[in-house]
Amino acid sequence: MSVVCGLECVVCFGCTRWAWKRLTYVGSYDSESWPPATAEDFTPIPRACRAILAVYEDDLSHPRFSPPGGYRMNPDYLVKHVPYEDTDGRSPPYLIYADRDHRELVLAIRGLNLSRESDYKVLLDNHLGMQMFDGGFVHHGLLKAATFILNRESGTLQSLLMELGEEYKLVFAGHSLGSGVAALMTVVVVNHRDRFGGIARSRIRCYAIAPARCMSLNLAVKYADVINSVILQDDFLPRTPTPLQDIFESIFCLPCLLFLVCLRDTFIPESRKLKDPRRLYAPGRMYHIVERKFCRCGRFPPEVRTAIPVEGRFEHIVLSCNTTSDHALLWIEREAQKALQEMMGESSETTTAPSQQKMERKQTMQKEHRDALQRALTLQVPHAVSLSETDEGEEGKAEIDSANSEFSENQHKESINDDSRSGGRTNWDYLVSKLFTHNETGNLVLKKDIGSVEGK
Repeated sequence: MSVVCGLECVVCFGCTRWAWKRLTYVGSYDSESWPPATAEDFTPIPRACRAILAVYEDDLSHPRFSPPGGYRMNPDYLVKHVPYEDTDGRSPPYLIYADRDHRELVLAIRGLNLSRESDYKVLLDNHLGMQMFDGGFVHHGLLKAATFILNRESGTLQSLLMELGEEYKLVFAGHSLGSGVAALMTVVVVNHRDRFGGIARSRIRCYAIAPARCMSLNLAVKYADVINSVILQDDFLPRTPTPLQDIFESIFCLPCLLFLVCLRDTFIPESRKLKDPRRLYAPGRMYHIVERKFCRCGRFPPEVRTAIPVEGRFEHIVLSCNTTSDHALLWIEREAQKALQEMMGESSETTTAPSQQKMERKQTMQKEHRDALQRALTLQVPHAVSLSETDEGEEGKAEIDSANSEFSENQHKESINDDSRSGGRTNWDYLVSKLFTHNETGNLVLKKDIGSVEGK
């Protein structure tokens, strides 16, 4: 009898401890060891939020969503606005905006529309391990949407980049559903920069706001130098490893789903999560906006922390009444603007950063990227790559060996022939399909190996 009582006490104590840890876990714990972001790095993010909000506008001259700061989009810079009627249900609406004030060519994609069946079709077009891409796994429906937009707009982007000049950056931005499309579009463009006049990798940027989990861990780390994810406090979407289609099938009982996912993940060790090549993650470098802390009432001036995490990459569901409100784009933009103003105020004594300081910051970010890639290799993350396998900071370098060089040359010839057959227009379905069986450096990945991984 005493043994039974002892076991009951142990079970009760264990359940109480688990409940306490889960119910008192707040979003700020995810990034408590990260360094603060700088104003220089964070400045483009409120603009990216504003560009995405512009997709919802009917008239930029009279915006319904009044910006909280001084930044307003110039209607004269709007190149194209594509509504639902023109996307054939194959992607969310988007716009192209040539920001001549900040020298950016922006393609912004809106988030999920709960009343649109076409958006759900994009989400549902996937299952675990369905699409292997560039040595990792991605969400199949989001990749198809990214390819669709590239097929339609790559010519426009190419001509605008040639017209605007080499000082302009190519920026992809998206919120929620659109963040996954923007991130995967960035991966495709980085792998085919020759189709954009040989644009440097450093001139390509992606801002995924409240990002969906759309790529495996090796890809999330590999492209952390070009993709930036922005997460507000307790947002549920970047933390939910449940496939997107399951989330939005259960959208009207989301608290129940989050609780069950939280309960399930408690019993899955982190090492097992890292070893699963099909598990999807939020992409790139993380910017975490923190404005609430444990046992402190109300909101405080937001602070922004940044890192390229490998372990603990927003793996913990936060059981909070703010998990859905922190996903709202308007709220994220407002808090991002406030955080930027706080950072600008702290550095007001030095209004212009010296070039030496900018160079040191750039080297620091490159070192963070190298360390994250090395950490992924150390943890034996499936398909993890080393820095030598990326082309960061090595524009126009020679191929690693003559075999890969010969393969790349043949691949380019095939692309040119394909363009000639399609009337000179780039066929992005064809180019993307090459990444299904070849990695970025051109090394072959055997189809039988891909099939064996997908069949697990």
